[in-house]
Amino acid sequence: MNIYYNKVYGMSIDKTCRISLKAKLDKTNPAGIVINEYSYVSFGAVILTHDFPNNKSYCKTIIGKKCFIGCNSIILPGIEIGDEVLVAAGSVVTKNIESNSLVAGNPAKVIKKITTKNYGQIQE
Repeated sequence: MNIYYNKVYGMSIDKTCRISLKAKLDKTNPAGIVINEYSYVSFGAVILTHDFPNNKSYCKTIIGKKCFIGCNSIILPGIEIGDEVLVAAGSVVTKNIESNSLVAGNPAKVIKKITTKNYGQIQE
């Protein structure tokens, strides 16, 4: 499926990523989606790359390496999520997130610092 996103829509999604078929990737500006190595986007997650009311038609939304985007979470346009970030289910990410963070809530806030393995699994 990643090849389809890359070739047909022009997204930049690494071949090692896992994306649920029920995830919603913004196709208004598909070239603005960048998802790096060993990241996981779960069902119902929404990744936006445009903001019509604020006249931001072409934003770049970047998800780093070894991240996990929880179910039904929303990543707003123009956000950059660092490496090894876990976004909890139902979170709304409104600001850039620094690497090695666990974020949750609406708006998403850093709960604690973490280290992850592939696909955002917390490393003990």
